[in-house]
Amino acid sequence: MEALLPIIIQVVTGIIGGQAVGAALKQVDMSQVIKEIISGGVGGLGGGLLLGGMGGDAGALGGILGDVIGGGAGGAVLTGIVGMVMKQMGNR
Repeated sequence: MEALLPIIIQVVTGIIGGQAVGAALKQVDMSQVIKEIISGGVGGLGGGLLLGGMGGDAGALGGILGDVIGGGAGGAVLTGIVGMVMKQMGNR
């Protein structure tokens, strides 16, 4: 369970970050919640892994905090990028 908890935290906070960006920026609106959930989850996992790899072993609290911050930021960034790309593709 210890190995699975960081992944779950990263994906969930990534989805939350992705949903926040989708709601805050109308230009990023993907018109389908599923796409925001997928990009948020994938971005959250990637962001959490990147931040975790840079932080080293910071203990349990530091690890969870890193997972939350990295997951939320990664989900928000990837959702924003995907949303803008999809909007540009629709304007052709």
